[in-house]
Amino acid sequence: MLTWTGHAPWSALGTLDWVLLCLFFIWSGFVRSGLGFGGAALTLPFLLLVVGDPLVFLPPICFHLLFFSLLTVATRLDFVNWRYLGRLISLIVLPVAAGLIGLLNLPGVFMSAFVYAITLLYGSMYLLGREFVSGGRIMDGVCLLGGGYAAGASLIGAPLMVAYSAPRLPSEQLRDTLFVLWIVMVLAKLATFVSAGVNLQLPFMLAMFPLVALGHVAGLRLHRAIVRGGAARFRRVIGGGLVLVSLFGLFALL
Repeated sequence: MLTWTGHAPWSALGTLDWVLLCLFFIWSGFVRSGLGFGGAALTLPFLLLVVGDPLVFLPPICFHLLFFSLLTVATRLDFVNWRYLGRLISLIVLPVAAGLIGLLNLPGVFMSAFVYAITLLYGSMYLLGREFVSGGRIMDGVCLLGGGYAAGASLIGAPLMVAYSAPRLPSEQLRDTLFVLWIVMVLAKLATFVSAGVNLQLPFMLAMFPLVALGHVAGLRLHRAIVRGGAARFRRVIGGGLVLVSLFGLFALL
């Protein structure tokens, strides 16, 4: 695993590294359109096994998320609950801002450890067939503060945002409302990156774009299967993979 500042040449990677990156970005498009979330939360841990710096991958992920979220929601704006969306943004704006500050100022190894730790929690829950459920003020606070900070730090707060929103939105509005939330957060994150002088990795982002598109198309089929009730087994498989990757990643950081 390489540790970069975000400005090192991509030529430092070997053939196997590039093959893995291609597969991981196909996966990101697949889970994003299939589940409605997880393009970052379920992909970044894998990417960090290749390059141990979230700031290398977050700008390309942001651009991909922005494009495909807009593509998905453009014809489904009637399914967006705008009133709820505005309220949710007002509740998470401060923890998201705190996460952004942490991302830009904390060492890459610390942020990588944070990503792996959160992902280990997600993976364990999925593997055990359990879901995050928001109920009561304490759990609501955990979902909002934890999800907001994780989203601001590395776009991995989606499962907690889903847990908070699922009991409060009709199922037909959940995915599309949260897609618009991701769009708003990504725009804020990209603006922060630009103002802070972060390398946006534009050539790499464009190179991975067709692969994300391939995953996106395949994920649409997954979404139809999930709507028919086939999500449980898929999430257990994801959970097992995330637990293994997170444990390996944490061990590699030691």
